[in-house]
Amino acid sequence: MHIELPQPKRTERATPPPPAETSTADDLERYRQAASALESTQSEIEELEHTEAFDVFKKQLDLLRRRLLNSPQSLRQVFIDDGAQAIVWEFKQEALGRDFTRTLWKLLLRDDDMSAILLRFIWNVPLKFKRKFIVALDAYLSDRYPMFKGLSKGWPGQNGIPPYIRSPEERARDFGLVNQGYLGYMNLGYSAREVDLFVWLETLRDKQCEDRACELGVPRPGAEPKGGCPVKIHIPEMLRLLGTGKFKDALELIESCNPLPDVTGRVCPQELQCQGVCTLTGRPIEIGQLEWFLPEREKLIHPAAQAERWKNFVSPWAKAEKPPIAVIGSGPSGLINAYLLAAEGYPVTVFEAFHELGGVLRYGIPEFRLPNALIDDVVAKIRLLGGRFVTNFVVGKTATIEDLKDNGFWKIFVGTGAGLPRFMNVPGEHLLGVMSANEFLTRVNLMQARLEDYETPLPEVKDKQVIVIGGGNTAMDAARTARRLGGLVTIVYRRTQAEMPARVEELHHALEEKIDLMVLRSPREFTSEKSAHVCHAVLDVMELGPPDASGRRAPVVTGRTETMPVDLVIMALGNASNPIIKDSEPELKTSKWGTITVGRGSQKTSLDGVYSGGDATRGGATAVLAAGDGQAAAREIVGDIPFSKAEIEDLVERASRYTDLGQAPQRIVRKADLSEGIVEMTVKSPLIAKSAQAGQFVRVLPTPKGELIPLTLADWDSKAGTIDLVIQAVGTSSIGINAMEVGEAFAGIAGPLGQPSKLHRYEGGETVVFCAGGLGLPPVYPIMRAHLELGNHVTLVAGFRTAGALFWTDKGERVEKLQQAFPDRLEVIYASNDGTFGVKGFVTLPLEDLLKQNARSEGRKIAEVVAIGPPLMMRAVSELTKPYGVPTVASLNSIMVDATGMCGACMVPATIDGKLVRKHACIDGPELDAHIIDWDKFLPRFEQFKAQEKASLAKHGSAATQAHA
Repeated sequence: MHIELPQPKRTERATPPPPAETSTADDLERYRQAASALESTQSEIEELEHTEAFDVFKKQLDLLRRRLLNSPQSLRQVFIDDGAQAIVWEFKQEALGRDFTRTLWKLLLRDDDMSAILLRFIWNVPLKFKRKFIVALDAYLSDRYPMFKGLSKGWPGQNGIPPYIRSPEERARDFGLVNQGYLGYMNLGYSAREVDLFVWLETLRDKQCEDRACELGVPRPGAEPKGGCPVKIHIPEMLRLLGTGKFKDALELIESCNPLPDVTGRVCPQELQCQGVCTLTGRPIEIGQLEWFLPEREKLIHPAAQAERWKNFVSPWAKAEKPPIAVIGSGPSGLINAYLLAAEGYPVTVFEAFHELGGVLRYGIPEFRLPNALIDDVVAKIRLLGGRFVTNFVVGKTATIEDLKDNGFWKIFVGTGAGLPRFMNVPGEHLLGVMSANEFLTRVNLMQARLEDYETPLPEVKDKQVIVIGGGNTAMDAARTARRLGGLVTIVYRRTQAEMPARVEELHHALEEKIDLMVLRSPREFTSEKSAHVCHAVLDVMELGPPDASGRRAPVVTGRTETMPVDLVIMALGNASNPIIKDSEPELKTSKWGTITVGRGSQKTSLDGVYSGGDATRGGATAVLAAGDGQAAAREIVGDIPFSKAEIEDLVERASRYTDLGQAPQRIVRKADLSEGIVEMTVKSPLIAKSAQAGQFVRVLPTPKGELIPLTLADWDSKAGTIDLVIQAVGTSSIGINAMEVGEAFAGIAGPLGQPSKLHRYEGGETVVFCAGGLGLPPVYPIMRAHLELGNHVTLVAGFRTAGALFWTDKGERVEKLQQAFPDRLEVIYASNDGTFGVKGFVTLPLEDLLKQNARSEGRKIAEVVAIGPPLMMRAVSELTKPYGVPTVASLNSIMVDATGMCGACMVPATIDGKLVRKHACIDGPELDAHIIDWDKFLPRFEQFKAQEKASLAKHGSAATQAHA
């Protein structure tokens, strides 16, 4: 290979003059002399060819010939060595020249053996020579590479190669990736090799510190180290491999520690972790950017690399050499735990409550920060390792931890996240237009409500005044999301900007995107005018007082207030712990905050064989800390296996069968039209059928682009593995469900959810009165059956609009069958609005008669009243029974998104001891004490998305609109 490099200056030789013209005689004389000299030389050559020295030369020449034939690279190396010497000579000069710099850069761009040698050469030279190189790039190549302009000023401590970040004007209008990293430069026309060199230049800044603070953190006496890498990536070694051009080796090193670098590299707060303790304090090395660059580069260069890497990997389920592991939750802690255990040969099943995988990575983090494709990549890696996934599975409801153990899972990791969103409990929080960041982000991110062809409704945002309460990363995500939806957004924070816990980069980007910031302000009250929708926020003006328990100066109310107009309020105040798993496992120890307790220096819980990590144990924390917990738990789980080969095979077979049940499509096996617009469906769903109890509901996703809707269980058959649903066509989603046919499968059904009915045995002959209005009869049916089976007397008051709307009332149908089974304990009263069937009027008329009889001590005493049906009917029942002091329950099927408590959408304002508190229909209900519900504040919530639903019906055509009418 010929290398064109500028050569060292040499002393120039004088050029001899051309020979003068000569005569013919002179030419002949010169020929005679030359011939004589040739004859003499030939004789000397023949003599020398027989000497020992010439013999040695011939042997060496023959050896060289054979060497070149066997190893052509050897001659090439001669030229490379010669070129390297020239480069060394140039670096020893006072400065690198223009031609040399540009030639050297061209050689680096060639991506061949020589360029690899040059990368290693420059990586290994002393810092002063590296700086000389950077100065030359700044001086001679910044015309082609603007990011080189000024690079040499303060290099390496104060300057580096930044990742590519889209302009605020462009990015604030869409959900495209904001920080596109180093690969983003390819969008500007730079080649993949040029991007490699940008990354390499960033790694040249590394000082190869011996204390490895970026990886291990800075030791602190009596406390955890400051900073460092929670997932223990060997950062100095990664930088060394990058600095010597070994990009693939660097990726393999990272993935041996952390299987999701393209995720953690994006969302980890590096400024508090690895980069926070970097010795380059002025401008730390872009460690996070380098981390996620590597897997994205691999996908670009070798799209099938992962599949190729694991193509011969035999699934642990097929090998059945190790006992199965259950991972609860597919957030960062669960994904890394599942990956590492699957790679170690353990059969792994991940159980996820949502219909999509990723947990908070998907529902909580917008795609402009973390594209869903990166989450899908991690899931794909786990699948390649044999990992299996069951969605719509709510541990603590669909099954308990003990159930998982009984079905073959040896050990269990719980990574369920934090759960319930926090609110401030200030007046006016019940108003429409006040929602949690969890709900807002879930609607946008998970349910894709911002896209035209998805059904989940969003609050009106475009050109509306939006305020986001809070100063953390979730507040930034909510604010920047609202900005992209066209909102006029202000972040309201009770401390100063300096105290905001959000990542510096995220806050900086938010301000660049024209999001306003109001500091030292805190909501005191939200108000409305004529409607139930929020229109103003009254803010307390704060000042900073003494430090609080965390060391930050506590905000103090000054007594002054400000009022600002608002159309949408998003509360981003963190999360409390979700109680579902805790309530289902009495022996599971939790902290006073509801987080799962683990041992010191361990991820073990109080339950044998159960581990936990992430927000489930920490409360609200970061994705990378959660990933570190999942990694640590995997190390603890791997160990001695106390089973024989036959026992392991049995566990694997049972766990595999259970996983199959969870993954099975939930298909319609029977469908019947009950009355106009009302359909009954029997759906195959064995795990829900096995766990269902009276009063519970399910969360239904009809199609991948549909919305999540709650439907109360009308019945179930645990032996057949089926559940019964009754659906009335009132909106786009329910119309779509009713159009489904036998054999079709739902995109997902999760449950059973909510608290089961609280059943009491009444010994004194009392009756339990059920008021079922309209579609209230199906959810009432299993509850009153449970009371009858318990031995209670039941009075059913069922109301219908007209005789044509009746169902389940004829001979051989459900109500009549119950009457036959319990002839002495079930009394049925029917009512219709128009009097065409039973008593004319609403269900409240027969109920009022029963209450008056009780007051006169006539008939059976009413033990309690259960009301299920239209909200106005339930309110009327509540107001009717309250003066009589009769305990009354209302079953609330209110607006929900996730239906597990995470979003806070199903808030029910309730008054307890004179104080307005929040109840949640999906966690505390669906049955709640009707007499504590503030119906004036609650009923408008059913109208929250009325305009959006009307628009959806119109969009889907006149047939849907007519059906709705």
